[in-house]
Amino acid sequence: MPLDRPGVGWLVTVSAGTTALVVARLIPDNDPLPALFPRSEPAASWTRFAWAGATIALLAVGTFRSADWLFVLCVLTATVTAVLAVSTGRSMRAIVASYVIVPFAVLRGQVWLQRGFARLSARGSNGTGIRVAATIAVSIALLTVFGSLFVSADAAFARAFTALMPDIRVDTIVRWVFLTALTFALLGAAAYLRAAPPDVSRLDSTEGRKVRRLEWAVPLGLLTLLFAAFVAVQLTVLFGGSRHVVETEGLTYAEYARSGFWQLCIVTGLTLVVLAGAARWAPRTEAADRTLLRCVLGALAVLTLVIVASALHRMNVYTDMYGLTRLRLLVACCEVWFGFVLVLVLVAGIRIRAAWLPRVAIAAGVLALLGLAGANPDGLIAENHVHRYERTDRIDMAYLSGLSADAVPAIAELDDAGRRDCLIWAIGDRMPADDAWWEWNLGRQTARELAVDHPSIGSSKCTEAIYRD
Repeated sequence: MPLDRPGVGWLVTVSAGTTALVVARLIPDNDPLPALFPRSEPAASWTRFAWAGATIALLAVGTFRSADWLFVLCVLTATVTAVLAVSTGRSMRAIVASYVIVPFAVLRGQVWLQRGFARLSARGSNGTGIRVAATIAVSIALLTVFGSLFVSADAAFARAFTALMPDIRVDTIVRWVFLTALTFALLGAAAYLRAAPPDVSRLDSTEGRKVRRLEWAVPLGLLTLLFAAFVAVQLTVLFGGSRHVVETEGLTYAEYARSGFWQLCIVTGLTLVVLAGAARWAPRTEAADRTLLRCVLGALAVLTLVIVASALHRMNVYTDMYGLTRLRLLVACCEVWFGFVLVLVLVAGIRIRAAWLPRVAIAAGVLALLGLAGANPDGLIAENHVHRYERTDRIDMAYLSGLSADAVPAIAELDDAGRRDCLIWAIGDRMPADDAWWEWNLGRQTARELAVDHPSIGSSKCTEAIYRD
């Protein structure tokens, strides 16, 4: 598993680990260790396999995309889906509790594994251990003898064998020891949680301390009126266009869009927090409470959807003027996800209770991230700048040179041969000359092939051209 870059080794590792957990789950435990937490029966639900599949898909992104920032997001999201694969709860409280349990499960799982090894050792005292050791020794001897003969008999096989074998160095051994210890701890904890899942589902039915009707309705009602006033102004901007903004604000339309986008993103995020708090603390035992909750939270969610549309419109205007960047693309995708969650809130308001909402929202975020990875974000950014160069004859060479190898196919379509070859050289200069098989990545491999077709005009000239533009 390459720690310094995305590569196919991540996919190999997570696939092997998942297979090990599935096989371990099929083996009966006749002497289970008492659980540190209240246990629940490990239900064989298809959702567990779906979350496990999502974990594999997220880490598989490193096989096809070379953008480090994208893969970091996928790895962080994979920790969420992995926890959901072994968790029994559905609410956010249950999911957070599952995260908190993991460190304890790491320690408890090691004791559990030691007891399993002890039972194997006891069986080995009857001669089983000697037979297993003899089997391993004979296997190693046969592979060594015949492998050496095949390597010396054929040059092509020798090259393939050399490519598969890692270099034995001090740093390699240190990395192996670190990854072995880390993997053993994490897989041990996951196997223990699968064998004795903690019963965090009881958190799904717990209710927070309720407040009185006026205590939540008055502040949220006033907040809804504020949102309505802001949305009324936004509608005039959306339909009035750039001329209205220039005449009333004295700003260019791009400046107006930039000045408010980030604030609207923060407003959207905070609104989701407010909605979650109101759903937890607002009473809903009486029909009047439920009606008021639907009206206030529904109106707030609808108005926030308009704010989401306004923020996306601002970003679209700003991108048309100044070009697309990673941050702008990522935040725009988050705004779309926020909008989808708000729609889920509206649907949940029909029955007030919606234990399914947190997991559906997380699943939508996972699908959005996988969709973003499939769309190749660095390639989209480079394509946007190439098209912008065709319209305006302006291009941000310094920013494009900092993109990953995923951007090279789009940059190769640039008409200006000098700028194109310099950008391909700048991106290729940061890549390793070659990858071991576990470091192989489709984006880097494609960039290397294109770099051969577009040789640079010289490092000094390219450096000057990049920072001049």
